[in-house]
Amino acid sequence: MPRDDDVRAALLAVRSSQAAKDVETERLDFKTVGRSILDTLTDLAAAAACFANHHGGTVVVGVRDHPGGLDAFVGYGKLDAAGTRRAIFERTEPPLTVDVAELSFEGTPLLVITVPESAAVHAVGGRHTQRVGTSCMPMSADRIARLVADRRGDDWTDEATDLPVSAIDPIAMTTARQFLRDATDPARRAFAHLSDEDLLRALGVVAANGRLNHAGALLFVDDLNARKHTAYVHRRTSAGDLTANEQFSGPLVTTLARVLDLISARTDTTSVDVSPLVQVQVADLPPTAIREALVNAVMHRDYRDSSRIVVEHTATRLAVTSPGPFVSGVTTSNVLTTASRSRNPRLAEAIRKLGLGETAGMGVDRMYAAMARLGHQPPHFDADEATVRVTLTGGAPNAHVARFVQALPDSSADDADIMLTLLTLLHSRIVNAAGLSPLLQKPAAEVQTVLDRLAAPPFDLVEPTRETIRHAHPNYRLRETPLRTLGTAVTYRRRTTDSVDSRVLDLLRETGTINARMVRLVLETDASTTSRILGDMVDRGLLVKTSTAERGPSVTYGAGPKMPTSKKPTSIHKPTPGDPTLFEGDA
Repeated sequence: MPRDDDVRAALLAVRSSQAAKDVETERLDFKTVGRSILDTLTDLAAAAACFANHHGGTVVVGVRDHPGGLDAFVGYGKLDAAGTRRAIFERTEPPLTVDVAELSFEGTPLLVITVPESAAVHAVGGRHTQRVGTSCMPMSADRIARLVADRRGDDWTDEATDLPVSAIDPIAMTTARQFLRDATDPARRAFAHLSDEDLLRALGVVAANGRLNHAGALLFVDDLNARKHTAYVHRRTSAGDLTANEQFSGPLVTTLARVLDLISARTDTTSVDVSPLVQVQVADLPPTAIREALVNAVMHRDYRDSSRIVVEHTATRLAVTSPGPFVSGVTTSNVLTTASRSRNPRLAEAIRKLGLGETAGMGVDRMYAAMARLGHQPPHFDADEATVRVTLTGGAPNAHVARFVQALPDSSADDADIMLTLLTLLHSRIVNAAGLSPLLQKPAAEVQTVLDRLAAPPFDLVEPTRETIRHAHPNYRLRETPLRTLGTAVTYRRRTTDSVDSRVLDLLRETGTINARMVRLVLETDASTTSRILGDMVDRGLLVKTSTAERGPSVTYGAGPKMPTSKKPTSIHKPTPGDPTLFEGDA
């Protein structure tokens, strides 16, 4: 729910003339006292129940929806904190306990009602609602039942079925044993040598009555009449024709293996020189992130929903959509840091015991770290009451970043905090704890400890600026050595006479036309950096595309309208205040 500083920031936004209705969020609502105190208390009880049935929130009483400014603050009139708290308790079924406190803002008395996420589902006047965006929406009977089951901790996958152990599919069992043989944990590898029944018991998929539970049936039973539960579609480009459209039913173990194989076969790799003598092939979409996204969908989806898991794959993008909302307490703003929890604990445990959990399903943070250490943006989550969707956007890895990460202290590449901070520093001259807090999904005080760690040995990655060094939360910038090592991966360094623009334009003058491959050879940059450089020069009018192709090696470039006839760098790019290509010294 909103912290005190979030509520104050919202009030300041209204004070500065923003309409309160435009400042409201999924967890913050503004109310006023109506003509009737009794009706107002019922309205507040309904708002509190709405928040409790979602993820909690805060109701501020005494602020009008519009217009903004001082006139929006009208106070809470004849209400009082104790009476409001009691009225909400009495009007909700089952009774809901909230915190109510008085707050004076700009001389106006306000009531702040803090509503926790509840273990129960609450109604007012027999009506159940749940916060969706900035509105309270009615809940269907099915949605109420699912929410009650989730909050009560009911695990459908742990319930027994009528299927005997002999119903398992031999191919699924063979696939499971292969997963176990590939595991790095010796204890898991030993599972591969157990008998079928002993292995199933070790995985926890045999119920007390000796029958398979739902987790075992989902993982190992092949029913030819079963519904299709997973779809894999592939396009070479996001708008291109389908090149693969696979629909899967049957055991989840074999489905997982098959989909992972399909993705791997269609994921390009790029050669990266990690040292003068060592070259490695790096996938454009990291396998760790791919597996995490897919296994999380299988582990956490709502199996009471007949919809399919949909995997959409292009050359540089993977999106996985799973049926059902996030489990209670998880949101897009805390998915990185919230404690691991599953709608299907028994199924999740079995998948982890199979060895998939060593690189997947053990924490979304690994997916974030895997993307960031290749210079890619973090995973993007979208969620509503019906689905959860995670999108990975990759492409050729940034070779400078990949090499730099190789040289960091042990385990740094798996640390999401370090990798996300490094990724931000590639594009922002200055970072601080407050600015990184939403990205790392941690309070500023915790983020500050991350920055302190990166500023000290053995990292020596950042340093506080002179002007802010004595602040509780200083501004930090890259130190000179990592800045130089990261090279063109850093997007804001000053262009000089022998820098990018000059070298590209000199090449163009010599050849008359250029393409990305020629520029890569001259600049010794990777594909993603080269694409970024050429796109920037087109945007500034230094280059124009001279081919009909939109992407790929056949795209060619010629002189743009602003390409200088002289080779003087000052005519190429004249810096202006605030120019993002400049390196900021001590701001």
